[in-house]
Amino acid sequence: MAQWARPALRALGLWGPSGELAWARRLRSTVGRPPSCPSAGVSSVSGNGGDSAKEKLSLQDVAELILTRACKRVVVMVGAGISTPSGIPDFRSPGTGFYSSFQHCDVPYPEAIFELTFFLHNPTPFLTWAKKMYPGNYRPNVIHYFLRLLEDKGLLLRLYTQNIDGLERAAGIPASKLVEAHGSFASATCTVCRRATQMEGFWEAVMEDKVPRCAVCTGLVKPDIVFFGEALPQRFLLHVVDFPTADLLLILGTSLQVEPFASLSEAVRSSVPRVFMNQEAAGSLAWHSRRKDVLQLGELVDSVDRLVALLGWTEELKDLVQRETGQLSGQDR
Repeated sequence: MAQWARPALRALGLWGPSGELAWARRLRSTVGRPPSCPSAGVSSVSGNGGDSAKEKLSLQDVAELILTRACKRVVVMVGAGISTPSGIPDFRSPGTGFYSSFQHCDVPYPEAIFELTFFLHNPTPFLTWAKKMYPGNYRPNVIHYFLRLLEDKGLLLRLYTQNIDGLERAAGIPASKLVEAHGSFASATCTVCRRATQMEGFWEAVMEDKVPRCAVCTGLVKPDIVFFGEALPQRFLLHVVDFPTADLLLILGTSLQVEPFASLSEAVRSSVPRVFMNQEAAGSLAWHSRRKDVLQLGELVDSVDRLVALLGWTEELKDLVQRETGQLSGQDR
């Protein structure tokens, strides 16, 4: 967590003096004891009132909560998994992830391309990767448009994304509803004089396999994505307000490995349903699940399609995708 964030979080009781999120510390203290999960006024699945295993929510229950507007302040956390259907590899999958593709490049280890000190010393590996991420190379997929549909229906409180590909923006999620926790390629800054740089010049250099330089001081230009060790964007602090007021948390396509983003999954109240859709269980949802957790494991598009069908939104989503992809295609002509 960035140093500047700690005073605000500590004042709200969310950051402890030892330098960790207070609710994450409390979570560890409960391991080994039965968790306490107060009711949120939702009927149990079985109705027996005593067997917590039978009271677990299902995806159908979550759909009913959304349709009846019992859940209408939805916070969403997403990772690289929502972009793989668009053709963008994730980072960690063996053999196919971005990190695997850098194993034979001029880097000490794959993650080094996102370390500021290495970038300043040798920006070429990162710029080679950035060239692949050029806006327009990839398009939003049905998962992005499902999130857009949540916004169109007035259900999306905020979308927190680890992705820097900008596909949430391209799908029409308003900037006011979007927290790009790890920054984006939407802007760039000189690493020397700190002046903002025109993105046209940045991409022109990158596409020509050149190192982008500042027009004023000739310093190295870096896109405003968060490298390891850098401070997170100030908008990330919105989680202090958003997560305590959310009444449903959707977590899609993230391995919940990168902090402090991963720990946000514990920031909603224990009475709030959490729906985790991913290839496999991850994070605290794998080893410390709550009664109102729903784990939908497998192909992410299939899982989203299932929820959309339970909501009765299948045709509406198809219409949105056709309308928006037609607009995107038209922009290329």
